Amino acid sequence: MGSLTDRVAVVTGASSGIGYAAARLFAREGARVVVAARRRAQLDALVAEIGEAGGVAVAMAGDVREEDFAGALVATAVERFGGLDVAFNNAGVLGELGATAELSLAGWRETIETNLTSGFLGAKHQAPAMARRGRGSIIFTSSFVGHTAGLPGTAAYAASKAGLIGLTLALAAELGPQGIRVNALLPGGTDTPAYRTMASTPEAERAIAAHHALGRVASPDEIARSALYLASDASAFTTGSTLLADGGVSIYWS
Repeated sequence: MGSLTDRVAVVTGASSGIGYAAARLFAREGARVVVAARRRAQLDALVAEIGEAGGVAVAMAGDVREEDFAGALVATAVERFGGLDVAFNNAGVLGELGATAELSLAGWRETIETNLTSGFLGAKHQAPAMARRGRGSIIFTSSFVGHTAGLPGTAAYAASKAGLIGLTLALAAELGPQGIRVNALLPGGTDTPAYRTMASTPEAERAIAAHHALGRVASPDEIARSALYLASDASAFTTGSTLLADGGVSIYWS
């Protein structure tokens, strides 16, 4: 039996990168998974891959910034699979980068809404469904950026990811009496499409890798395994935590 046998999970940002890897891993570990993102074709491919491997998943395409979509994800988990046990609120964007004086208000709002407001909306609807089962694990994908490191040109991204840590702490205290754990996962550099926009040359790849104590960036599967730890009973006494899975970038940044 897998570590998520008989559990129901929602994974957002599942069309690529960490979310895609986590959805596959959760399914392999026995969870029935609702996968969400904006790109329907990629979600359908993921559901097919999970099914071919003997797992169970259903796809929902939509915008995590919309409250109706947050509610629909939970409703689908309950209607299709009987409830909700795990929510990996992973969807996010780098957003508009550059000097703060040149950052547009529209760019700021888009980043905050996609990375932070979506987490609030997700938890708002996920927590009541978990409370009905007397247990649950809510996970947010935050970042070392804005937590252990301040990087120029990342004001909106850093603020949104730091905000998720504050949300994690508040919700962990609020929801703990209902058996619901809330934690933030803080990856370092990870080989995702967003990373590839920054590491577009061999020189850039080497420079980013050099900031990590391990001398490399992570694969999405490696970060997914940290998400699995927070989702499963292996972390049954872990809540309100900021789990750094960053390859040592927080101690090695130079």
